[in-house]
Amino acid sequence: MATLIGTMILAIGLPAWAGITYVGLVRARWGDELPQPEPPRSRRTPAGKAAWIAGLACLAGGVLHLYGLSYLPFLFPEDACWFGVGIKAYPDSSSSLPVSLVCHGIEVVPWWVNPGLLVLAVTAVAATVTSVVLAVRHRADRRRTGD
Repeated sequence: MATLIGTMILAIGLPAWAGITYVGLVRARWGDELPQPEPPRSRRTPAGKAAWIAGLACLAGGVLHLYGLSYLPFLFPEDACWFGVGIKAYPDSSSSLPVSLVCHGIEVVPWWVNPGLLVLAVTAVAATVTSVVLAVRHRADRRRTGD
């Protein structure tokens, strides 16, 4: 019976007490008035959006490149062919850019890794250039209008 009462105190009484204490602390801080909403943030500029796209494309490209590099031989080259093709042999060739591992004439790295890297690289460069151009143009517009 004592265990049941203790469990009820912990399950119901303790959270209720914590909530009442929290409400009391908030009222002591703010008074009886409701807290004021935070002012709205300024909208993100097109240059900021382009910078976010460039950053995400760089991050995704880095992750994809690391994925492609996971196929390459590092310590034991013959194990790369063993796990990729099933042949215990030394690779014919390997390259980190473009990502490639050839074992007995068979490409081990998936076909979509290098085109994906190219698309992400072009996206990152284009978004970076766009971001810089938009930021410079926005700054020139602000100077001209006197803001």
